[in-house]
Amino acid sequence: MTAVPEQVTDCRASVLLSRDGYLRLSRQDAARFFPEDTLLVIWRHGVLYLLPTRGAAAGGLLLKQRNAVGDRSVLISEAFAFDIPEGRFPARWDDTVGGLRVSLSQGESADE
Repeated sequence: MTAVPEQVTDCRASVLLSRDGYLRLSRQDAARFFPEDTLLVIWRHGVLYLLPTRGAAAGGLLLKQRNAVGDRSVLISEAFAFDIPEGRFPARWDDTVGGLRVSLSQGESADE
């Protein structure tokens, strides 16, 4: 079991899944939950999990800076054999998996 990264004080976040298959995180959420800018994306039993890794050498997907503010994005659509829902979704740190658990059933449409 992995604990919340030290710098995390609020265990909640928000992720945006775009029409073109990208997962987007704010600069702040990316820094809190994925300080190495790398993660694994796992779809299990209808839930999306985002698990931090310990740098690029550990494998996983690389979060790329997408704007001058420092927000991050990663293309995840190629990893799944179905259409990813579009919108903004709540996420919460889950100690049992050591990563963010994204609730895809509670999304809001987004215009980003």
